[in-house]
Amino acid sequence: MALDRVLNAESVAVIGASKTETKRGFQAIRTLIDEKYEGIIYPVNPKEKSILGLKCYKKVSDIEYNVDMALITTPAKTLPAVLEDCGKKGVQGAVIIAGGFGEVGIEGKKLEKEVLQAAQKNNIRLIGPNTSGMMNLKAGMNLVGLKDVPKGNIALLSQSGNMALTIMTEAKLKSLKGFSYYIGVGNEADIKFHEYLEFFRNDPDTKAILMYVEGMREGRKFLQEAHKTTLKKPIILLKSGRSSTGKRSAGSHTGALAGMSYVAKTAFQRAGIVVIENSTELFPVAETLSSLPIIKNNRIAILADGGGHATVAADILSDLGIEIPELNPRAQAKLKKILPAAASVPNPIDVAGGTDTNPALFADCADIILQDPNIGGLLIVGLFGGYGIRFAPSLSLMEEDAAHQMGKMVAKRKKPIVLHSLYNSEKPHSLHLLRYYGIPVYDSLDVACKCISVLAERGTYIQKYHGKTKFELQWRQKAVPEGIAIIKNALEQGRNVLLEHEAKKLLQLHGIPAFKDRIASSADEAVSVAGTMGSSVVMKIVSPDILHKTDARGVRLNLNTESDIRDAFDSIMTCAKKYKPDADIKGVLIAPMARKGLEVIIGTKYDAQFGPVILYGLGGIMVEYIKDFSTRVIPISSTYAKSMLEETSSAPILNGIRGEKGYDKRSLKNVLMICSDLVEAYPEINEMDLNPVIVHEHGVSIVDARIILCPGRKNLYYENTNNNKPL
Repeated sequence: MALDRVLNAESVAVIGASKTETKRGFQAIRTLIDEKYEGIIYPVNPKEKSILGLKCYKKVSDIEYNVDMALITTPAKTLPAVLEDCGKKGVQGAVIIAGGFGEVGIEGKKLEKEVLQAAQKNNIRLIGPNTSGMMNLKAGMNLVGLKDVPKGNIALLSQSGNMALTIMTEAKLKSLKGFSYYIGVGNEADIKFHEYLEFFRNDPDTKAILMYVEGMREGRKFLQEAHKTTLKKPIILLKSGRSSTGKRSAGSHTGALAGMSYVAKTAFQRAGIVVIENSTELFPVAETLSSLPIIKNNRIAILADGGGHATVAADILSDLGIEIPELNPRAQAKLKKILPAAASVPNPIDVAGGTDTNPALFADCADIILQDPNIGGLLIVGLFGGYGIRFAPSLSLMEEDAAHQMGKMVAKRKKPIVLHSLYNSEKPHSLHLLRYYGIPVYDSLDVACKCISVLAERGTYIQKYHGKTKFELQWRQKAVPEGIAIIKNALEQGRNVLLEHEAKKLLQLHGIPAFKDRIASSADEAVSVAGTMGSSVVMKIVSPDILHKTDARGVRLNLNTESDIRDAFDSIMTCAKKYKPDADIKGVLIAPMARKGLEVIIGTKYDAQFGPVILYGLGGIMVEYIKDFSTRVIPISSTYAKSMLEETSSAPILNGIRGEKGYDKRSLKNVLMICSDLVEAYPEINEMDLNPVIVHEHGVSIVDARIILCPGRKNLYYENTNNNKPL
C-alpha cells in the first residue's frame, strides 16, 4: 500500500503555521487538536516559538522525530525549497494548498513541473497542488479545517472544494452516513485518481467511493483500477463539463463526435462505475449503495398510499430501464386479505386508504412483496412518516414500529427498501429509525427512484461482470509486415494521412472483403480502369491535402458511359485545384458503385485521457447533425461490439422495418472488431473514419475510408523494444 504512510500518517508537520485565526496554518492545527488527531502535530514557522501550546520549529528538518505528512500552506513559489527540506527529514507525503500552478497557464505549468521534480527527487508523494486538503476521519487527521464532518464509510474524492463542502453538508443535515476519507485531488500533479482507487479498494473502513471529477490525467489507468475496484466496492462519479464537446477535430467525423462527454460516460459505465449527471443525486446514490444490498434481477415493486405518486414513480423507473412486473398470484392474494377492496395489488401497489388508521400495514405489505421471488427491491412512496403529523399523534408509534420491522426485513430478505416521504423535512422519528437501519429516505421522488435504480444497475453489472475487460492494449500483436510498410511509407513521405486506396488496403489485409478500387492519373486511364469494373462506377479525388472530398466537389457517382467518365475526371481535377491550388493530387480513384443499403459510420479516435476509442452510428453526410451513435474504449470484445449496435436509436432498422429484410449485423460487428484490432496493431493511427459503410442484407461495403496518423506516436511504440507491453 504505497499511500498508507501518507493517508494514514502518524505525524503531521504544518508548514506555514500561524497564530492568526483566519489563516489556514492556524485553522489546521486547531482542527487537528479539536478532533483529537491520533498522531503528533508539529507546527513549522521560523518566527514563532509555540502555537496553540505546541512547540514550533523553524523548519521541518529541525524536528527531532519522524514526520510522515506535511501540510504546506506557504505560497507556491516557496514549494521547491520546502520540499527539499522535507526530503531531508524523510517526509512521505505533502498536501499542497497553494494554487497558481498548471491551472493558470504556461508559467504555472513550469512551476508545477519544478515542484513535482523536487518531490520525486526526495521520494515525497503530493496531494494537489491547488487542493482544499485531505481528511482521514477515523484518525482525526483533518487537514481541511472544516468542522463537524460526519464519520462513516464513504471515501470522497473531489477536484472542487465547494462541491466537497456541499456533499459533506448534505450528509450532515440529511443523513446518518458519513465519510472515511476526503481527498481534495487538485491538479493530480503526482498522486493520480487511479492510485486513490487502489488504496480505497483495500481499505476496510471504506464501503463506497464518491467522486467529483473535472479532468483526469491518466484515464486509461483509472479505468483499469476502477474495473478491479467496482467488483468489490461501488464507485459513484459525477463528471463536470458535459456541455462541452472538448477539442473538436476537423480531420474526421469521428474526431468531431467522440468528445470527452460521450467517451467518458460509456468508458466509466463499462468499468462498472455508477455515472451521475445530476449533482443533487450524487450523495444520495452513494448513501444508498453503501447501505443496501443490490437488486439482482432489475425488477422493482412500488408501494404507495396514493395513485399519483405510484404512477409518476413507475414512469421514472421505466425511463431508467427498470422492470415493474406484476406480483405473483400468491403475493397478490395475501395483500388483498389485509387491504381494502379498493386497493390495487398487481404493481404498483396502492393501499387505497388502508394505512390511514394503521400505517403499520406498510411493514406487512413490504414483507409480502419482498417474499415474491420476482421482486428484487421495494420503493415506498407517499406519506409514510407523516401519518402522526397529518392524522393523529398516536399513529406515530405505529409508524415507528413499522420502521423497526422494515429495517430488520432488509437484513432478513437481503432485498433493499428505499423510501420517498412528503414529510422528510419534518424529521419524524420513524424516518430517523429507517436511516438507522440503513434505509435511505428522500423528499424528492426523482431522487428516490434514481437511488433504487442504481441498486439494480449495480446488480446487473455484477451479474454480467466481464473479467477480461481490463482496458489493456496489446500493441503490434496483430500487425502484418505489409500493413506496417503502408504506414511507414506514408510517414517517410511526410504524410499524416493514408490515401484512400492505402486505407482500404490496410483494412483488406485484416479481413475486410477485397476492394476493386484503382487510381487513374488521366482521363484515358480512368476510362480503361472503369471498363474493368463491370458496373457503374464512382470517381473520387485522391489527395492527402483534401480530406473532405465532397466539400471540394471531388466525388462523382453512377458513371456509366465513356463520355461521362472523361467529363467527371476533368471536372474533379478542376474543382480540386480550385478548392486547394497547392494540393498534392495523386489522381482519381475509380471504384464500383456500392449496392443500396443502410449507411452507417465506424470510426476511431485517440482520446487524450483514455487513449483509443471506437464509434458506431448512422452514417452519411448528416452524421454530425443526427448524432445517433455509441462509443467504447478500445479494445472491444464481441459482446461490446454487439451492444454498440443495439444501444443506438436506429438499432431497430438493422432488424428490418415495414416489411423490409434486415441487414447483416454479423458482418457489421466483424468490421467493428477489425477496426479495434487495427488501432492496437498500428498505434500510429490517430483517427479512422469509415463513412459511409453500407450494410446490405448480406455483407457490407466500405464506400469511403480515411485514416489519419500521428507521426509522433510512431516513436513511442514503433521503435520500442517492449512494444507488446500493455498500456
